[in-house]
Amino acid sequence: MPSFPALHGSLLIRTDYSDDDAWEAICAASVNTTPEGFEAHLLFISDPELADLTVDQVMAVPGARHYRALFIVDHVSISDPETPILAVDLNREPGRTLRVIPAKMQSIENNLEADNMEFSQFVEAADPDGVFRGFAGTR
Repeated sequence: MPSFPALHGSLLIRTDYSDDDAWEAICAASVNTTPEGFEAHLLFISDPELADLTVDQVMAVPGARHYRALFIVDHVSISDPETPILAVDLNREPGRTLRVIPAKMQSIENNLEADNMEFSQFVEAADPDGVFRGFAGTR
């Protein structure tokens, strides 16, 4: 089993290896700079040993608890047209999840990393389908 490095920023972890092009597109879209100049600070983790791991298994990888949240590109991310990334809280409610479209990654990643907001605030702002697409009025 690999381990995760303890770095500034966040991890985007690949657990689905069915489509390399989709993975690359999700990575690129998740670090695009917004018109306001914000961008997610992500380290891309693509290790076949992580294939098909569950959220609990990813959380158990050595080094995972260094982070406030983990971001996972799983089968849903690869197969859904919106490519929603799975975000996992590791701080207040470890294991709580929501999905986020790549274009809004910086909102979650920046605010959690800077301790400006709680994971629950993003969950509350998610659409009824559990996907965070931005805060009302900013879409």
